[in-house]
Amino acid sequence: MNAATRFAAVCLCIAFLANPALATVDDAFSFALQAAEPYVKEGFTIREDYWGGDLAVKTQKAVIHQLFKGNEYWFWMGTDVEKATISVHVYDSDGNLAENDHWQKPHFAAAHVKPKTTGSYYLIVEVEKSDQVRTHWALAYGFR
Repeated sequence: MNAATRFAAVCLCIAFLANPALATVDDAFSFALQAAEPYVKEGFTIREDYWGGDLAVKTQKAVIHQLFKGNEYWFWMGTDVEKATISVHVYDSDGNLAENDHWQKPHFAAAHVKPKTTGSYYLIVEVEKSDQVRTHWALAYGFR
């Protein structure tokens, strides 16, 4: 096997190994969108951008996002791990809990906020429980 053939084989293996990881974040995003469906019927517009990745159990990740006074927001989190318990909470720039409501269901979570001021807010996502070493998650949001 020459160097070019070996290089092509390695690239092909990397592509096959990388695709399952992307598919699970895509699956988690599909669950986040599924959680959003009832809110779209209430007039919320879902943004195209979203956040995602994987976390170990009892690990949090902070996502900083600009929110505007006068708007209302829902953040929907999903995972492809059916037995996982996940959460999302919204904090203001002073570290105070800013959400008006939140809920959790198996492999779903959501938080609702009506910001009192325009500014940067912290979305704290966490995998609370999972039977996986690392659990893929995605966070979508909508506003009205």
